[in-house]
Amino acid sequence: MLPLKHQNKLREQYQQKHPGWRTSGEIYQYLVYQQIKQSGRVLDLGCGRGGLSEKLSNMGIDIDGIDIDLQSLQNHRNKTIQLYNGNSNTLPFKSNSYTTIISSWTIEHLQEPLRTFQEINRILKPGGSFIFLTPHKNHPIVLANMISKIMPTLQNNLVKILYDRDDTDTFPVYYLANTEKSINQLTKKTGLRSAQIQIIKDPTYLAFNQTMFELSVLLEKIMPKNWGIHLIGTIQKPNH
Repeated sequence: MLPLKHQNKLREQYQQKHPGWRTSGEIYQYLVYQQIKQSGRVLDLGCGRGGLSEKLSNMGIDIDGIDIDLQSLQNHRNKTIQLYNGNSNTLPFKSNSYTTIISSWTIEHLQEPLRTFQEINRILKPGGSFIFLTPHKNHPIVLANMISKIMPTLQNNLVKILYDRDDTDTFPVYYLANTEKSINQLTKKTGLRSAQIQIIKDPTYLAFNQTMFELSVLLEKIMPKNWGIHLIGTIQKPNH
């Protein structure tokens, strides 16, 4: 198992040696905070049991959450957020409803990403933004997960090791919108602006001990820059 507490310690160690580096979560949160300064309604797409939407709600932000998994909604940690059970292919909201849509660890689960991006375009207000965080399909760990998904037992074990999550928190992954190219193709087809995407490296995902951590750091240096493990993107809806 790789507990989050242990992983965070390694990240702090990595940050000390690489002062300019930030975790994908920190960058994602910063981008969302910058966007919501403009006020307006926010939707957390694939909100799960909580996460960033909890913090935004505590800040007094007008935020809703939607998830396809009813059990996650029933166990949501913030009871003040308006929650909806539904599929991203047919979002139960009026057109031009939200100034900002945020989404973390959801895009990789989309079976029909084009329909979801069409819905995002529909419910965003003109000039609004969609900000997301998702795994990068080109990273070796993600490629390994793609292979393991045809063997459910292996996939579940991999998720437990990497993310310290139970079987009930493991959902099918498809990675149909998890490269810069595929995301930009989707934005073009749906009339959204081209995505501003950052590829984030993080050598702590296979760092089960100090030796593995140092090896992972070395591998990160060797791998191409566009092989980072996470994608963070901001997509805007045109004003006209």
